[in-house]
Amino acid sequence: MSNDHELRVSKIRDGTVIDHVRGGQALNVLAILGIDGGEGEELSVGMNVPSDRLARKDIVKVEGRELSQDEVDVLSLIAPDATINIVRDYDVIEKHRVERPSVVEGVLSCPNPGCITTAGEPVSSEFEVLEDGVRCSYCGTIVRDEIASLIDAD
Repeated sequence: MSNDHELRVSKIRDGTVIDHVRGGQALNVLAILGIDGGEGEELSVGMNVPSDRLARKDIVKVEGRELSQDEVDVLSLIAPDATINIVRDYDVIEKHRVERPSVVEGVLSCPNPGCITTAGEPVSSEFEVLEDGVRCSYCGTIVRDEIASLIDAD
Protein backbone atom coordinates (compact mmCIF):
# COMPACT_ATOMS: atom_id res chain seq x y z
CA MET A 1 0.00 0.00 0.00
CA SER A 2 1.17 3.47 -0.82
CA ASN A 3 0.43 6.63 1.08
CA ASP A 4 -0.39 9.61 -1.21
CA HIS A 5 1.72 11.82 1.04
CA GLU A 6 4.78 9.57 1.00
CA LEU A 7 8.07 11.39 0.38
CA ARG A 8 9.71 9.57 -2.51
CA VAL A 9 12.85 11.71 -2.74
CA SER A 10 14.46 13.13 0.40
CA LYS A 11 14.47 16.85 1.23
CA ILE A 12 17.53 18.98 0.55
CA ARG A 13 18.99 21.60 2.86
CA ASP A 14 20.06 24.19 0.25
CA GLY A 15 19.80 24.10 -3.53
CA THR A 16 17.29 23.71 -6.35
CA VAL A 17 14.37 21.37 -6.88
CA ILE A 18 13.20 21.01 -10.47
CA ASP A 19 9.71 19.57 -10.28
CA HIS A 20 7.05 18.70 -12.86
CA VAL A 21 9.55 17.56 -15.49
CA ARG A 22 7.86 15.38 -18.11
CA GLY A 23 8.37 11.70 -17.37
CA GLY A 24 11.63 10.32 -18.75
CA GLN A 25 13.35 13.72 -19.17
CA ALA A 26 15.35 13.84 -15.89
CA LEU A 27 18.53 12.56 -17.54
CA ASN A 28 18.28 15.30 -20.18
CA VAL A 29 17.86 17.84 -17.37
CA LEU A 30 21.07 16.55 -15.81
CA ALA A 31 22.83 16.81 -19.19
CA ILE A 32 21.66 20.41 -19.65
CA LEU A 33 22.96 21.31 -16.21
CA GLY A 34 26.25 19.50 -16.79
CA ILE A 35 25.66 17.25 -13.80
CA ASP A 36 27.19 13.81 -14.01
CA GLY A 37 27.07 12.80 -10.35
CA GLY A 38 30.80 13.31 -9.93
CA GLU A 39 32.59 13.98 -6.68
CA GLY A 40 31.02 16.77 -4.65
CA GLU A 41 27.70 16.75 -6.52
CA GLU A 42 24.78 15.66 -4.40
CA LEU A 43 21.59 15.02 -6.28
CA SER A 44 18.39 13.08 -6.08
CA VAL A 45 16.35 12.01 -9.07
CA GLY A 46 12.83 10.65 -9.10
CA MET A 47 11.66 9.29 -12.44
CA ASN A 48 8.15 8.47 -13.61
CA VAL A 49 6.54 9.22 -10.26
CA PRO A 50 2.79 9.89 -10.08
CA SER A 51 1.66 13.47 -10.76
CA ASP A 52 -1.77 15.07 -10.68
CA ARG A 53 -0.77 17.55 -13.39
CA LEU A 54 1.28 15.35 -15.76
CA ALA A 55 0.16 11.79 -14.92
CA ARG A 56 3.88 10.82 -14.61
CA LYS A 57 6.72 13.22 -13.83
CA ASP A 58 10.40 13.38 -13.00
CA ILE A 59 11.93 15.38 -10.15
CA VAL A 60 15.56 16.54 -9.89
CA LYS A 61 16.99 17.86 -6.63
CA VAL A 62 20.43 19.46 -6.69
CA GLU A 63 22.08 20.19 -3.36
CA GLY A 64 24.17 23.34 -3.04
CA ARG A 65 23.34 24.89 -6.41
CA GLU A 66 20.90 27.53 -7.60
CA LEU A 67 20.25 27.70 -11.35
CA SER A 68 21.24 30.67 -13.49
CA GLN A 69 18.66 32.26 -15.81
CA ASP A 70 20.53 30.83 -18.84
CA GLU A 71 20.22 27.34 -17.37
CA VAL A 72 16.51 27.85 -16.72
CA ASP A 73 16.00 29.14 -20.29
CA VAL A 74 17.58 26.04 -21.83
CA LEU A 75 15.83 23.80 -19.33
CA SER A 76 12.51 25.24 -20.49
CA LEU A 77 13.11 23.80 -23.97
CA ILE A 78 12.85 20.20 -22.75
CA ALA A 79 10.82 20.75 -19.58
CA PRO A 80 8.27 23.46 -20.42
CA ASP A 81 6.01 22.47 -17.49
CA ALA A 82 8.79 22.50 -14.89
CA THR A 83 8.66 24.35 -11.60
CA ILE A 84 11.88 25.68 -10.07
CA ASN A 85 12.03 25.72 -6.28
CA ILE A 86 14.93 27.41 -4.50
CA VAL A 87 15.51 25.82 -1.09
CA ARG A 88 17.44 27.31 1.81
CA ASP A 89 17.69 25.62 5.21
CA TYR A 90 15.06 23.04 4.11
CA ASP A 91 12.46 25.73 3.27
CA VAL A 92 11.27 26.70 -0.21
CA ILE A 93 12.02 30.42 -0.37
CA GLU A 94 11.24 30.94 -4.05
CA LYS A 95 9.05 29.02 -6.47
CA HIS A 96 8.30 29.77 -10.12
CA ARG A 97 7.42 28.02 -13.35
CA VAL A 98 9.86 28.13 -16.22
CA GLU A 99 9.08 30.50 -19.06
CA ARG A 100 10.24 29.73 -22.55
CA PRO A 101 12.35 32.53 -24.04
CA SER A 102 11.79 33.58 -27.65
CA VAL A 103 15.50 33.18 -28.46
CA VAL A 104 18.45 31.31 -26.90
CA GLU A 105 21.96 32.48 -27.71
CA GLY A 106 25.28 30.71 -27.35
CA VAL A 107 23.98 27.64 -25.53
CA LEU A 108 23.10 25.22 -28.35
CA SER A 109 25.22 24.06 -31.29
CA CYS A 110 23.64 23.89 -34.74
CA PRO A 111 23.64 20.31 -36.08
CA ASN A 112 23.99 21.59 -39.69
CA PRO A 113 27.66 21.19 -40.68
CA GLY A 114 27.19 23.91 -43.33
CA CYS A 115 25.94 26.52 -40.85
CA ILE A 116 28.15 29.57 -40.33
CA THR A 117 28.17 28.84 -36.59
CA THR A 118 29.91 25.49 -37.18
CA ALA A 119 32.31 26.66 -39.92
CA GLY A 120 34.91 28.09 -37.55
CA GLU A 121 33.64 31.66 -37.89
CA PRO A 122 33.49 33.78 -34.71
CA VAL A 123 29.67 33.69 -34.66
CA SER A 124 27.72 32.69 -31.58
CA SER A 125 24.79 30.36 -32.15
CA GLU A 126 21.27 31.71 -31.96
CA PHE A 127 18.06 29.71 -32.03
CA GLU A 128 14.47 30.88 -32.22
CA VAL A 129 12.28 28.94 -29.82
CA LEU A 130 9.32 27.31 -31.54
CA GLU A 131 6.28 25.66 -29.97
CA ASP A 132 7.75 22.20 -30.60
CA GLY A 133 11.48 22.80 -31.05
CA VAL A 134 14.12 25.35 -32.06
CA ARG A 135 15.22 26.90 -35.38
CA CYS A 136 18.74 28.14 -36.12
CA SER A 137 18.55 31.88 -36.85
CA TYR A 138 21.37 31.60 -39.42
CA CYS A 139 20.64 28.52 -41.54
CA GLY A 140 17.02 27.75 -40.64
CA THR A 141 17.69 24.18 -39.43
CA ILE A 142 14.82 23.04 -37.21
CA VAL A 143 15.38 20.63 -34.34
CA ARG A 144 12.41 19.06 -32.58
CA ASP A 145 13.97 16.08 -30.81
CA GLU A 146 17.26 15.60 -29.03
CA ILE A 147 17.65 19.28 -28.09
CA ALA A 148 19.69 18.19 -25.08
CA SER A 149 22.32 16.74 -27.44
CA LEU A 150 22.88 20.22 -28.94
CA ILE A 151 23.98 21.82 -25.68
CA ASP A 152 27.27 23.58 -26.29
CA ALA A 153 29.77 22.28 -23.76
CA ASP A 154 32.18 25.18 -24.30
